[in-house]
Amino acid sequence: MSRLVRPLQLLAGLFLAAFGIVLTLRANLGVSPWDVLHGGLADRTGLSFGVVVQLVGAVVLAASLLLGVRPGPGTIANLVLIGAFEDLLLDAGLGDASQGALLPRLLLLVAGVLLIGVAGALYIGAHYGAGPRDGLMVALHTRRGWSIGVARTVVEASALLVGVVLGGPVGVGTALYTVGIGPATQAAFRVLRMTPVRETTTEPI
Repeated sequence: MSRLVRPLQLLAGLFLAAFGIVLTLRANLGVSPWDVLHGGLADRTGLSFGVVVQLVGAVVLAASLLLGVRPGPGTIANLVLIGAFEDLLLDAGLGDASQGALLPRLLLLVAGVLLIGVAGALYIGAHYGAGPRDGLMVALHTRRGWSIGVARTVVEASALLVGVVLGGPVGVGTALYTVGIGPATQAAFRVLRMTPVRETTTEPI
């Protein structure tokens, strides 16, 4: 992959991730496991949603370092840019579907989940380093031999459990996201022919 394509792929993936997250928020059917935490902290602190995403990412990055996960420039870009893109999209007034019919909201949610899966394959597949929250997923894949789909689902389910314990908002969309994001990410890696690590491996993605 050329030196020009990889940075563009990284940036495109980060923007699409933010866009997908905003779509799931606007569907108003229940947020993703991580956004249960992000939304609760934003409400309590008065900080913008994007800033909270950045701060939580910094904490997760610190924890990942303790687990031996090595960050790369893409990790830092993920930490900074996804939250910034989310604030830009939210401030731009992307339509809120909360008062709309159920079917369009479900479609919006599904579109967001699929977009996040594609985004993850793009920015991780650029091989500049996984995002703070993705580092654990990649570590489970490379060190435990788990498929990307299973690893992503386990990480999201764990975040959901913590969010529920903390009293965060949970809806049917939260369950759909938790179940769907793993397969969506795995399918995106296969369709786009991306790999989560640079080294050639025979392990199934």
